[in-house]
Amino acid sequence: MKHAAGALLSSIHIDRNSRKSVSVQLYMSLRDILLTGGLPPGERLPATRTLAKEAGVSRTTVIDAIDRLVSEGMLVSRVGAGTFVSETLEHQRPPVAPPDAPHTGPNPRLSYAISHAEKDYANRTWLPHEPRAFVTALPALDAFPIAHWSRLSARHLRGARSDVMGYGQPKGLEALRRAIATHLSALKGIRCHHEQIFITCGAQHAFSLIGRLLLNPGDRVWMENPGASGARNALLSEGAELVPVDVDEEGLVVSDGLAKAPHFRLAFVTPSHQQPLGHVMSLTRRFELLQAAEEAQALIIEDDYDGEFYYGSAAQPALRGTDNSGRVLYVGTFSKSLFPSLRLGFVLVPERMTDVFDKMFQFWASGPPTATQAIVGDFMDEGHFATHIRLMRRLYKARHDALVEASQSLPDCVSLQQTASGFHTPAFITGNVDEQALVAQAAEKGVTLAPLSRYCLDPIRETGLVFGFGSVAPEDIHRGIEAICDLPAWRGKLV
Repeated sequence: MKHAAGALLSSIHIDRNSRKSVSVQLYMSLRDILLTGGLPPGERLPATRTLAKEAGVSRTTVIDAIDRLVSEGMLVSRVGAGTFVSETLEHQRPPVAPPDAPHTGPNPRLSYAISHAEKDYANRTWLPHEPRAFVTALPALDAFPIAHWSRLSARHLRGARSDVMGYGQPKGLEALRRAIATHLSALKGIRCHHEQIFITCGAQHAFSLIGRLLLNPGDRVWMENPGASGARNALLSEGAELVPVDVDEEGLVVSDGLAKAPHFRLAFVTPSHQQPLGHVMSLTRRFELLQAAEEAQALIIEDDYDGEFYYGSAAQPALRGTDNSGRVLYVGTFSKSLFPSLRLGFVLVPERMTDVFDKMFQFWASGPPTATQAIVGDFMDEGHFATHIRLMRRLYKARHDALVEASQSLPDCVSLQQTASGFHTPAFITGNVDEQALVAQAAEKGVTLAPLSRYCLDPIRETGLVFGFGSVAPEDIHRGIEAICDLPAWRGKLV
């Protein structure tokens, strides 16, 4: 529709409560109209005074928005005539399909590694990670000492801008790396130098970097089956050919791995608290794995994702502590010990690999913000980390015991396994019970359950669920169990 004073632009709406400035809102509204074909080429815009009055903004705001669009070539200003939609926009404007139009044409071409790995990715459906029964991998956010954290954060944000806003050290802040080395020595008896520690954006970032550095497409990687799906996806993305290796009460079955792939390049294990079954790898099995890696000239990724949280008198030993040949890359994360949104992890590499990791981090790998690293370093150095871990051990033990007590009311076909560390444990199911039906019916009750099959590369004999108990209080655990006790799926009914 045309008007003597220019086109009517009644669709422009300014939100006075928006965080975006009025000038930006006006510019974006005009730009959307132009890009979606709302005004044809050659159409004259209203005079700036008219547009200002109709939009309820100042004339200066309108002039700023118009000038930006003129500089981008979408509008043309003619002295004495007005402002018009550029003729060239007709040929440059991208085609706009209706919202319900089916997709046509080829999809973007993916890399070889991603296109071949996509079909094997685990966790195709994302589970909610919010504090409720029985979400896995989520710590007790309600018990985090936010006051101490806020004080340390304020201190660093008031510091020198170059320290807070600069690029920082490629391999990570030295103060944090020293704190981690001290922590590993005290907790696990791992003797290491801080120069062997590299800070990453979480554990999965570490797995991806290791895979990128060590794997060629098609290299074979032993993976625990069932096992950690996040690590599985990270290594798949780097071109690995994953070999599912059985797990029993002693951990990874090395003989099964040798039978399937004797010439492997990497092995991924969670020896201190197997994910998701909770087993601790026996000393005999650890020596077998180290020997197999030595003979194959392979390396081992040890994921110690929740090693701080044990309920006994001592932490479970690290595989890295029995490695005398420099075969183990030890990966840790603060997602469980502090909180997930930190996106902060680390990898401890064998001394003979320090140089190559140094080069990787200097050339193209980047870690988390320096300020975040500094806050965590001080949190550890000032003793808050140790205090928090001690508190969490007691809290998770209480929540674990609440789950064991509440599980007595579950059907007889369910056998909840007790654990000595962490904040999740599996429950095995016998009989004709459908895992997926249980998960779907529990979700309708507001309860999150993870099926054991979710963690499997290849199907296993056992059917079961994984219960997370770390993120909610004991009373919520009892309510969660009550909510799922009478699900139809326990009786073999899918609806």
